[in-house]
Amino acid sequence: MKFLDTNMILRYLTCDDPEKAEKCYELFQKVKRGEIELTTCEAVIAEVVYVLSSTTLYNLPRNEIYSLLLPIINLNGLKMAQKRLYIQALDIYASKNIDFEDALIFAHMQKRQIKEIYSYDNDFDKIEELCRLEPWL
Repeated sequence: MKFLDTNMILRYLTCDDPEKAEKCYELFQKVKRGEIELTTCEAVIAEVVYVLSSTTLYNLPRNEIYSLLLPIINLNGLKMAQKRLYIQALDIYASKNIDFEDALIFAHMQKRQIKEIYSYDNDFDKIEELCRLEPWL
């Protein structure tokens, strides 16, 4: 098994370098066919979402990021310890107006059946199922 870095996903999705994009496509086809196995982590997925959504770079809408990234995460040959959690976070990200990192936090909370969070981040107020708390003296 080998580790998949952010730039491989970005080169493939953005085609900003056609030669590298083609090589990444071939890599993902090998993963799809089960010829090789890859793994990655939350940091890579979060960075891909961040770069694709960045207003100074690609500025893609949330639903497009979801549509582009989901097939990669769903590759059978891409082994991730909490794959369902990433998919759930992508879904939350696409359906709510919150950052991917916050969507990932909420997905972790749902998995553990936690409904309250201490945070000064008002974006959590956009999630009806969640109660945001602030510390008091």
